[in-house]
Amino acid sequence: MSTVNKTPDGVSRRGVLKGGTSAFAGLLISAWLPPLVPRSAAADAVAAGRGAADAGGGFGAFVRVGHDGHVTVISPKIEMGQGVQTGIAMMVAEELEVGMDQVSIEEAPPSALYIDSLLQFQATGGSSSTRFTWEPLRKAGASARTVLIQAAAIRWNVAPSQCHAERGVVFGPAGQTADYGSLVDAAAALPLPTEVALKRIEDFKLLGKPTPRLDTPDKVNGKARFTIDLQIPGMLVASSLTCPVYGGTLRSVDEGAARQVPGVRDVIKLANAVAVTASNFWACQQGLKALRIEWDLGEHATGDSLQLDKALLAASSGDGVVAKHEGDIAAALGNAKSQFEAVYEQPFLSHSPLEPMTCVAHVRSDACELWVGTQAPMFAQAGAAKISGLKAEQVIIHNQLIGGAFGRRLESDFIFQAVDIARQVDYPIKLIWSREEDMTHDRYRPHYVDRLNAALDDTLRPVGWDHRIAGASVIAQFIGKLPDNGIDADAVETSIEPIYALKHLQVRYVREEPKVIPVSWWRGVGPLRATYALESFIDELAHNANADPVAYRMDLLQAQPRAQAVLKLAAEKVGWDQPLLVGTGRGVSVANVFGSYIATVVELQMHGERGLRINRLVSVIDCGFVTNPTSVHSQIEGGTLFGLSAALFNEVLIEKGQVMQNNFHQYRQIRMSDAPPVEVHVINSLETPGGVGETGAVPIAAALVNALHAASHARVRRLPLSRSGYFTVQGAMA
Repeated sequence: MSTVNKTPDGVSRRGVLKGGTSAFAGLLISAWLPPLVPRSAAADAVAAGRGAADAGGGFGAFVRVGHDGHVTVISPKIEMGQGVQTGIAMMVAEELEVGMDQVSIEEAPPSALYIDSLLQFQATGGSSSTRFTWEPLRKAGASARTVLIQAAAIRWNVAPSQCHAERGVVFGPAGQTADYGSLVDAAAALPLPTEVALKRIEDFKLLGKPTPRLDTPDKVNGKARFTIDLQIPGMLVASSLTCPVYGGTLRSVDEGAARQVPGVRDVIKLANAVAVTASNFWACQQGLKALRIEWDLGEHATGDSLQLDKALLAASSGDGVVAKHEGDIAAALGNAKSQFEAVYEQPFLSHSPLEPMTCVAHVRSDACELWVGTQAPMFAQAGAAKISGLKAEQVIIHNQLIGGAFGRRLESDFIFQAVDIARQVDYPIKLIWSREEDMTHDRYRPHYVDRLNAALDDTLRPVGWDHRIAGASVIAQFIGKLPDNGIDADAVETSIEPIYALKHLQVRYVREEPKVIPVSWWRGVGPLRATYALESFIDELAHNANADPVAYRMDLLQAQPRAQAVLKLAAEKVGWDQPLLVGTGRGVSVANVFGSYIATVVELQMHGERGLRINRLVSVIDCGFVTNPTSVHSQIEGGTLFGLSAALFNEVLIEKGQVMQNNFHQYRQIRMSDAPPVEVHVINSLETPGGVGETGAVPIAAALVNALHAASHARVRRLPLSRSGYFTVQGAMA
């Protein structure tokens, strides 16, 4: 059985970087390759602001082969439910000629060796995992296979071309055999090849085949351990209350009653929070409730959603900074036969993963040791070093399986709080945020306003449009400043490269910070934000022209054959041309997301004026070569329902500077009774793999509101639908 998080022979992760091959008494392969994928503008901005690009070049794709023949892949990407580590193991196993049962995965430590050249820092996100590792990890596996075969050929005094490998065994021309374990010492002494030939796709034995995920068995039987499950010798549990208003501070606390709670050990004061350590989580929560806290709420205590919405709408009419300019949109609008304008609004969103923010921390005089699931370990390490007063190399991070993240664990605020608590006690602590703390102290997806004005020709097709995007800058929040050009590349992504043919295009970014709450990336990031506005707008243009929404799109996608292909197949699978009952409608959305093309169709039925039931949900994806069909189907299903929850129900509201939604009764997630089966169809392709982890979430909101319009003639331009009084009717699964 393949395993995850296995460290053979007791070798530590840090030993990987310090000991070389001798540390393992086996074969260690490191593939150093130039960047394979152009980095995005957002990645450029992050790299420039945080210095990640200067930390080291290339990519360390380490593959270890032990004396027992077992293969360990040190994964630069963390497993947080997306199945990426199974895909990574498949890449190595394919080229190394071993079975999946002969492979284990170990998470990489914080190191410049593992910088993702697409993201420009060591991170899991942006649907970059498969796109980036596709060639480096296959080459690492092929390099290991090459030197192992060479070692066998030397032993048998034959040419390497006369030998071949299968399932971890090298076979010679005269029937000789040698398992990999017996060859690793000899292979480790050989120079690594500078060039290796990769398999042709038609020769793949593993890649492209449905493959069970490596992490599933232990997650089903309960053996998998997330940070929230960990037990470290001498550890106590910690929990905290942070000032309910962002930017506020702790003024005073009466801790007397808390110290009387059985199990409570210490009360720790922080600049903007109070923490309690205790023998268990329940005692922590009771201790926190017993505290009498006085906060200095600060300057944001009067902020509310109404003020923020007004400010953002006003900003959306401003000039901002030009992010893209092609043709002459002013002349096009002036000469147009007609114009069409619309304004779309999207709310603040919480990540709210199933596993709340958790971190185990032990700060000693010589080291700070952390057990935590993080999407960005180098950033976590650097911040922890600063708080603990130690050097970065003294901060040891044991990266853990993550119980959902959706971008939340790109941030390290909860890790820094754990370190701040742990440095004040002489024992390790496991910080666990309550659900209420997690939801009200998130790093939220910004609210946005998109204002579009299209110039239309005689056939009411757009020849161009002016697009203004108003919202906070996630990049500035992440790196401390906007890039010198004043543009948040994430906010304008997709909008500056729409899939539709336009002779004239102007996109402007208007920065408007909420200040009352912090913002961050949320699953789907720029493409999700943009696709809702663009696909709602193109649908409105189609109806304005009395045109079929699919045919209207197809006409504008002549230069996008892959987009046309997914759209055409989605329409066929849902029976787009088939008549519907009164009160039933279909809506469509199509997008290019991180190198993949996806089209989603929603079919819904109205029940009264506001009740709706989703009868069908069909998605078609072309994600290039499909490394593991099982994972692709799962990710599109999960991502689609994730995005559907947000479109139907989710928004974060502010009153008196405080987040009002504090648990799932106020921040509803989609239920089985609300959700239809997600019908996923994959177009086989030989293109380089594209992103999948965020792709499903991107088109669903627009497809939903477009279907609502088709069924009821009501056009909703502000999400979520529940804000306009719409509700789901149970029985959608029937």
